[in-house]
Amino acid sequence: MYINFSDLPSQQNLFLDYMYEFENVERFYGTNFRDTEQYGKVFESVKNTNRDHREKLKEIIYDQYRDFKPSKLTLSNIDAMKSKNTIAVVTGQQLGLLGGPLYTFYKIITAIKLAAFLKDKYHDYQFVPVFWLEGDDHDFDEVRSFNLMNKENDLIKIQYDDGKPEDENRGNIGSVAFNDNINEVIKKINDEQRVTEFTSDTMNLLEKCYYDNTTFKEAFKKLLFNFYDEYGLILFDPQHVEIKKLLKPIFKQEIENFRTNTNKVVEQSAELEEIYHAQVKVKPINLFLSDKSGRFLLEPDEEEFRLRNRRVKFTKEDILQKLEDAPEDFSPNVLLRPICQDFLLPTALYVAGPSEISYFAQITPLYDIYNLPKPIIYPRSSITIVEKNLIKILEKYDLNHEDFFIEEKLLNNKVIESLSEFNIDEMFGEHSTEIELQIDRLKEKLFMIDPNLSGSVKKTYEKIVQSLDTLKSKAKSSQERNHDTALRQLDKARNSIFPNNNLQEREFNFIYFTNKYGMDIIKWLFNELTINKYEHQILEL
Repeated sequence: MYINFSDLPSQQNLFLDYMYEFENVERFYGTNFRDTEQYGKVFESVKNTNRDHREKLKEIIYDQYRDFKPSKLTLSNIDAMKSKNTIAVVTGQQLGLLGGPLYTFYKIITAIKLAAFLKDKYHDYQFVPVFWLEGDDHDFDEVRSFNLMNKENDLIKIQYDDGKPEDENRGNIGSVAFNDNINEVIKKINDEQRVTEFTSDTMNLLEKCYYDNTTFKEAFKKLLFNFYDEYGLILFDPQHVEIKKLLKPIFKQEIENFRTNTNKVVEQSAELEEIYHAQVKVKPINLFLSDKSGRFLLEPDEEEFRLRNRRVKFTKEDILQKLEDAPEDFSPNVLLRPICQDFLLPTALYVAGPSEISYFAQITPLYDIYNLPKPIIYPRSSITIVEKNLIKILEKYDLNHEDFFIEEKLLNNKVIESLSEFNIDEMFGEHSTEIELQIDRLKEKLFMIDPNLSGSVKKTYEKIVQSLDTLKSKAKSSQERNHDTALRQLDKARNSIFPNNNLQEREFNFIYFTNKYGMDIIKWLFNELTINKYEHQILEL
């Protein structure tokens, strides 16, 4: 079954209009992802964009796979990167610990299935799914943890601690190596989850990918390779030194023309803010520079440049020379990253989540500046998995899946009222109204005796209301105790369906499901996930 995104909590208006009222946001994006009749024009534009580095790109990707044994389909897709008729269906994500939230997998599956769908429809092109390993990000806190359902059905946070100060600049996350504390993470996972017939398979995979001295990027790549190589997914590493050499023209243009570039993005963001919101705060320069002490935003300082929170300064000549000598030290911020991606890759479609869809609205002017075709932004599939034991709870209390996406207190009240002989809200509401009427009549009679008694009547009424509220609260507590079993079952279901008052795909990691159902659950997901309904999908397991 499917649920309209507008019926889910915390959905931003920009995203909802993108999904259902595209004419409202067309000027911020370009091609409507639903209008497949326009796809051919985008493909032709991508095909005709000059990319002299196609052959070089293919060689670099082969080099990135030198420690792997990719499938024939993946090798075929890599080889296809040299052809002008190849179109990339791209997605990407930060290198979250053990894969991060489930939506990372959903993005990948969407990209793979979309490429296959397009291949069947457009025979003049080769469609290749590509995952951009976002190793240049430096937000350690965002990638160091994930959530796991433990033996008591509580969602707990599993976190990697490298022993360094919280505020230390660790540089690019992709290059950060785990120390032996990663073994504590693996041990905690093993201790916290139930032992099943599939536990050893899950733990063996984790130990094969995550261990002392391997990096966030290496481990993440091994994990995704294990699940998706058979489908031909290319895992693309933008941190590769040869890739950074290819990106020198983009970085140079940003350094030399950052004021013009930024003004265009600021204007677009201001127009967006008049109706919606700007997802990303615009910076003066869309570049970071790394050195031994970390990764720092490059900022203008009068006619020179400096690193944010650092005293060191550079002339433009210094920066350009550094770019020439060590391009691997430069990396794009979130607004320039899509430009780098689509300069390197023949991207016609980018599979994005809601937040990415929002920030793409800010950066379309950059595509004109860099003379690149704008990709179609294709929404990733969105899923909640509901297990059989939870389906029984829904049926027992006559609930729909949508009922779990409301406030917990409202859900509990709904079920308790359905089970109870009395509706406490209605009962107290009825008597409160009756008391208020009686007090009003009393007030009128007392006013005729002594007008000064009106104030006393008001205070007396307020005390009565306060006492009734206290009594009502006690009655509800008693009612809840009478239905403690039902509330515990609801809590169990909610912890899975809408954990932490958030969509399951943003809170759960794949480990819970593979430990309980085996590695084949990933293939089941691949087969069950739909890419063309454009609504939140409920999968019953």
